[in-house]
Parts: sequence; C-alpha cells; structure tokens
Amino acid sequence: MKVIPIIPEPAPAGEQSLYEAHQKIYPRSTSGRFAQWRWMFVFITQLVFYGLPWVNWGERQAVLFDLAARRFYLFGYVLYPQDFIYLTGLLVISAFSLFLFTAVAGRLWCGFACPQTVYTEIFLWIERKLEGDRTARMKLDAAPWTARKWLRKGGKHLIWVALALWTGFTFVGYFTPITVLGGEVLDARMGSWETFWVLFYGLATWGNAGFMREQVCKYMCPYARFQSAMFDKDTLIVSYDAGRGEPRGSRGRRDDPAAMGLGSCVDCTLCVQVCPTGIDIRNGLQYECISCAACVDACDGVMDKLNYPRGLIRFTTDNALTGRWDKARLLRRVLRPRVLVYTVLLGALVLALAGSLAVRMPLKVDVVRDRASLARIVGQGRIENVYRLQIMNATEQKQRYRVTAAGLPGLTVASDAEFEVDPAQSRWVPVRLQVPPDAAAPGSHPVHFRIESVTGDAHVSEKSVFLVPR
Repeated sequence: MKVIPIIPEPAPAGEQSLYEAHQKIYPRSTSGRFAQWRWMFVFITQLVFYGLPWVNWGERQAVLFDLAARRFYLFGYVLYPQDFIYLTGLLVISAFSLFLFTAVAGRLWCGFACPQTVYTEIFLWIERKLEGDRTARMKLDAAPWTARKWLRKGGKHLIWVALALWTGFTFVGYFTPITVLGGEVLDARMGSWETFWVLFYGLATWGNAGFMREQVCKYMCPYARFQSAMFDKDTLIVSYDAGRGEPRGSRGRRDDPAAMGLGSCVDCTLCVQVCPTGIDIRNGLQYECISCAACVDACDGVMDKLNYPRGLIRFTTDNALTGRWDKARLLRRVLRPRVLVYTVLLGALVLALAGSLAVRMPLKVDVVRDRASLARIVGQGRIENVYRLQIMNATEQKQRYRVTAAGLPGLTVASDAEFEVDPAQSRWVPVRLQVPPDAAAPGSHPVHFRIESVTGDAHVSEKSVFLVPR
C-alpha cells in the first residue's frame, strides 16, 4: 500500500505556533514617577499584609478569622456566620470599585496593586540584585552551568522560597493566631491543615511570581478578558501617540527630525524591553497591557535625553488622542455620566455598610422550639411550651442577659430568666413559657421573645409560636 507522507507546512512569518515553547520575558528595570508609585503600593500593601497579623487589640489579635470557633475578629468587632451580609457588602463594594477604576483609568489595579504584580515586582527586584539587569540575565541564562551560575541561581531561589514560605505563614496567621502558629513552627508541631496551607500558598507565590509572571495576567486572570466591556473611548489608557511618533527612526541628538522626515520615536524599543508582559505598545492597546506605565517612564527618559517634549507614550483617551484635546478638556470628559453613576452607587454602598456596622447590635439570638415536647399540661392546668435560645455575645466583656416574652394573656417565663454569657461566646439556654389554661384557643399563636442585657446596652426581639393543644 502506498503511503503518502504528511509534511507539516511551516507557519507564515509573524505568526506564532500554538505549540511553540514559551519565550521568557526579561523586563528591563526603569525609573520614573510611575515606578515610584508602583513601589509605594508595594510597600503599603505588604506592610498591611505582613504587619496586620502582629497587631493586637486588647488581649487578642486585631484581625483574626477563627474558622474553628466560627468567629471573625475585626479590630473592635466580633462577627458570626450570621453576619455574612457584611462580607457580601464588602464584595459588592470591591466590584463597584473595580468598575469605577476601570471606567476612569483602565487596569490601574492590575498595574499597581494586584498581588500578582506586587510579588512579581518583589521577585524581579531580588533577581536583578543577584543576576543583574536584563542583558546580564539573558547572558547568564544562555551560559553553560558553572559554579558561578549555580551560586547565583541557587541563591535567588533560596531567597524566593524563604519569602514565599513567610508569605504562606503570614496568610495562615490570619486564621490561626500568628503567635501560636509561630510557636508551633518553632516546636515542629504544626497541624496538618496549617502545614498544607503554608506550603500551598508559599508554592503558589513562588510559582506565580517567580516563573509564570505575565502568563498569569495573560491566560489565567479573567479580568483581562472582560475588561473591554468596561472600557470606552473616554477611558484613560496607556497610549502611543502615532501622529507625533511616526515615522519612527534613529537619529543623533543634534539631528532635526523634521528635516529627516521622522517623528519623535527613535525606535529604541525601550518601551518593549521594560514591559512586564512583553508587548509593543506602539501597536495599539492590547489586552495583555496591565497599565503599569513602565513604558511611559522609559519613553519619557528618552525624550528628556533628546530634549523632546514628554508624552509620546502617556495616559490618555482615544477621543483625546484623536481630537488632540488639551489636559483640561480630557479631565472634564473623565467625569462623564457613567463614572458619576458608579461613584454615587459606590458612595451609597460604603455609607450603608459603615452605617450598618456603626448601629450593629452586639447581640444575636436564635430561637428553636423543643421538638421532643411541643406542648404539655403542667401544675394548675397551665400550658407550657419549651424553647432553646442560642444567645451570642458579640462583645469583648462578659454579659448578663434577661429574657422576657409577650403575645398571650398571662404569658410568663417559668424558667430562669437571666443568663450569663462569656465574652465573644455563645450559649444555648432552655426557656419554658407558660399560659393559663383559658388564655387562648387551641392552635398556634405568635409570641415574641425579648432578650436584653441587664445594663440595657443591647436588646433583640425574636418571634416564635406558642402551641395550645386541643
């Protein structure tokens, strides 16, 4: 049988094969105002993340999510699973904040405060300190393995792993008191789940910031895919001014670009070399762009050396770039109806959440009927119903609560009416209600429990039913 060989046709020039090996990106270091802003956010976010678990509030950790006890401590607040509405409100506020920032200035979150960007920046700084800048790192990777290369690579990964493990330790410290966790680590008796999450979070940090880097932003992060739905022609984005920069070409410092028929772009490719995702911003906005503005700093540095005006690459809008708007008109257009609606909604949500927390009652009660005995006849023919009340003390002090009931003639609390509950604890207490035999017709009747602290600082009303047998 004749065999017809299958010969793959080479991909056309300029196209990337789907099976082509990933080409490592070597971002070049840059300096400038946006680089300073990025590092400022690095310091702020990491100071909060690493420092907050060590802050005490009274005799406990200020921020602690105690999943085992089902209590969440946020400075002066003690929240229970029943307070899930606050987490919902926080997530909604975060979503609207993202919508607002994106509508105004694109992917600012990605470029300056996203954990992936922050840790990539930190890991890159360590890499540059041990292996050098872009050219030195490229030469080192291409060189054969020598003692010097092993030392530099090994030292880099040793620091990376140490930082990643400390990050995982800090993350778990939000769920287990970090001083207790530190003692367990020193005594080598850390629990299985704590060990798992320290290693898992550390491995994720090491892998994402050390190896995957821009691939997380390009392929794993969903924000890059739906960001275009929140952009419009008045969104501030990192843009290349093609009308001013083209045609591009090299020239000397003293050459007149107009006489040479050239634009302001000298085609130095520094904007590509500093890009952490490896794109060429001169080809227009691309979904891989995270708005870190590293290309803006690099281009402004070149313009300064040539005594050209800054802004060949800058934050601007499509409409401003096309219409050649001045800065005043551009900023006026930023405050458009879409942005104002997002701002009003976001402000209302923040005020509602803050107001709800401010007036939140530090007491929660659940009423459960005793299923073993729905109703029974006791002394003097009185009718009795038994309930179980879960009283949750959401304060940091021991509280004494009083239970009363109303809703039927002659309704009384036949059991102990006062109970003590320890700080930030919950307690199940039995409560017996009784009515005279002729107080109500047979059937189900609504009643209301009122639980209040003896000091009068907190009170809660809960409804239930009282059953009168036939």
